[in-house]
Amino acid sequence: MSDPDLPVASAPAPLHRLQVAVDAPQHSGLSEPLSYRAAQAWPPGTLLQVPLGKRELLGLVWDPAGQDLAPRGQVLPDEELREVGEVLDVLPPLSASWRRLVEFAAQYYQRAIGELALSVLPPQLREVTAKQLQAKLKKLAKLPAPPAPETPAAMPLLSEAQQLALAQLDGMLQAPPEAAAPAPVLLYGVTGSGKTEVYLRAAEQALARGRQVLVLVPEINLTPQLEARFAERFAGRRIVSLHSGLTPAQRLQNWLAAHLGQAELILGTRLAVFASLPRLGLIAVDEEHDPSYKQQDGARYSARDLAVYRARLEKVPVILGSATPSLESWHHANTGRYQRLVMPQRIGGGAMPRVRIFDMNTLARTKGVTTALTAPLLDALRQRLARGEQSLVFLNRRGYAPVLHCGECNWKSDCPHCSAWRVFHKGDRSLRCHHCGFAERVPMACPTCGNLDIAPLGRGTERLEEQLAQALPGARVARIDADSTKHKGQLEEQLGAVHAGEVDILVGTQMITKGHDFRRITLVAAVNPDGALFSSDFRAPERLFALLMQAAGRAGRDAEVAARSEMWVQTWHPQHALYQSLQRHDYEFFAASQLAERESAALPPFSHLALMRAEARTAEGAQAFLDAAAALAQDLPDAQQALIYPPVPMSVARVANVERFQMLIECGQRSALQRLLWHWLPLLQALKREHRGLLRWAIDVDPLAI
Repeated sequence: MSDPDLPVASAPAPLHRLQVAVDAPQHSGLSEPLSYRAAQAWPPGTLLQVPLGKRELLGLVWDPAGQDLAPRGQVLPDEELREVGEVLDVLPPLSASWRRLVEFAAQYYQRAIGELALSVLPPQLREVTAKQLQAKLKKLAKLPAPPAPETPAAMPLLSEAQQLALAQLDGMLQAPPEAAAPAPVLLYGVTGSGKTEVYLRAAEQALARGRQVLVLVPEINLTPQLEARFAERFAGRRIVSLHSGLTPAQRLQNWLAAHLGQAELILGTRLAVFASLPRLGLIAVDEEHDPSYKQQDGARYSARDLAVYRARLEKVPVILGSATPSLESWHHANTGRYQRLVMPQRIGGGAMPRVRIFDMNTLARTKGVTTALTAPLLDALRQRLARGEQSLVFLNRRGYAPVLHCGECNWKSDCPHCSAWRVFHKGDRSLRCHHCGFAERVPMACPTCGNLDIAPLGRGTERLEEQLAQALPGARVARIDADSTKHKGQLEEQLGAVHAGEVDILVGTQMITKGHDFRRITLVAAVNPDGALFSSDFRAPERLFALLMQAAGRAGRDAEVAARSEMWVQTWHPQHALYQSLQRHDYEFFAASQLAERESAALPPFSHLALMRAEARTAEGAQAFLDAAAALAQDLPDAQQALIYPPVPMSVARVANVERFQMLIECGQRSALQRLLWHWLPLLQALKREHRGLLRWAIDVDPLAI
């Protein structure tokens, strides 16, 4: 019998083992969630602080191991586990479907779960305490709802093709929850056919059912324009944008509004595909072919492909819209995986611009014959000026000239840190490398021989702007590129001037060819597009065709001027099949011929690729790592199904004094490639420790640039 005067020992607090995803460097080998102990069993999706080494960082409670995950490391006993820190329990946990999306992306693109999960969350979440976060949530809850409109927005009449597309989408939106996931919709419509109106009407249907809508665009500079269009149509509803141009505070506030379900419409760039949306009902991907949807560093994911996966996961419709779909999407539509909806006519019945292929070989072979401004083009520009119409001159190269050149000793303005030229920028009299950013003042004389007569070679948009102003005095010429719009508000101001008719001739890079609705432009000229025709990258013709079709689509968007709208293409290769298809606006013929070529060469979408990249201080160091990696792969499962090409330097082999090599892996089956990479990864992490000269290595699954 126990003595009643003795104190009774209290039972020990129960210990809960949590799996927590943390953002650990790839080379650390910590690819799976780590085990921690906690006094409470926090649900998966909860954000909390955890110790890792000597640091305290943000972690995310993950699902218990053993369901889908297969940790490579050893399991520590409970008493050796470290305890979690502060828990951000004021925030609802991230949903199971969001975690499945991240888990799939991490496994497919061969990255650590924690690295991907934490990198797609707002950076400010890493810095705030639970108390600070609670204050932000209270502030967000007090924000007034957007004012409802006094009169409803005017609804344009729908074309027959728009009505058919919306009928199909409405059927998908009305499907019961137990129905199978709807097939992705490829909305193939010519420029000006009203694809945005289809997004707006489909979004209206989803919102009416109490769901959230996610709309992805390829470029940040298109987001404000689309936001204004949605805000006008959906006045009274909360709309937020998510892209890298926001301040950290704005990004956190908009993300929280989406995560809490307060924001009904979420517009953004590729990052927004990972937005936390508890009531997702529709995804739209505008200009789905655009390479900007592919992340080019860190976890190299494709936002378009993840949008398709997310829609299937959550059983919601996804619309992939484009006038020039990616060949992968077109192939999926041909084989029945995607449902193709066609919109072949412009709204109002306006004609597509007539494409004129100007043969540069017809010009007299004299010095300066390669000038961008040929006499016939200048005459066409003068005709537009006389009629008070606008023109767009497109050159995909910024700066004044690609290189400065000395005619005496053949010196050129190369970059001392990269295997590339420094571009001459006349505005600030600088030579600037567009790869590493190294810039210097333009020398007064040739650094090699002292010759005072150094001259620009070639041309960029800055020089083209100057030449147009000289050739057409009185014309109001404006330039839009990455240099002229680098300060906040400049892009919106310049686009506003174009829409207001304060610009006669707009000069720019591909920034101005995508998505903009210029109503007064009747002439588009592509002055030097031949460079991509003979690229070593098999995707270069596809990108060039899409770019030129998009550029042509800026002309004649108002039905009243469509009949006299034109696109000029100045080329040294007028008989090239790409230009012949462009002249007929025949994307379908171009796509069929490109797919036939790719099938005969066993290129995507008829095979699956991965690129392994290595960066080192010396070319020998980068190549040695890739050679050793290739040797390791020979004994792995599925290695016999893959073709591993020898390592080669990248197209720009040296950037910021770092040598860069790449090695292509090709496989007929996607699953076999994934298994090979999964077995390869831990060997590569160990291999890096043996190659001291190696700085970085990375795997890019489904690479876009080769």
